[in-house]
Amino acid sequence: MNISFQVPDMTCNHCVKSITNGIHAAAPDASVLCDLEAKKVTVAGAADAKMIETAIREAGYHPTAL
Repeated sequence: MNISFQVPDMTCNHCVKSITNGIHAAAPDASVLCDLEAKKVTVAGAADAKMIETAIREAGYHPTAL
C-alpha cells in the first residue's frame, strides 16, 4: 500500500533528506520516494498514514494527505 502526501514546503534536496530520514526513523523498512518538482512524497511499506504524517511534521514540514 502506498501513502502519498503533498508537501508544499519541500523545496530542496536538504528537505528531501530531512523528510526521508524522519520517515525512516518512524518506519525503518519503508520505501520513500520524494518528487521534489511535484512536491510529493510517496511511502510504500508503511501501514500507518498518521505515523508517516507525524514523522514529516516532526521533520519540520506541512504534509497534506493525497
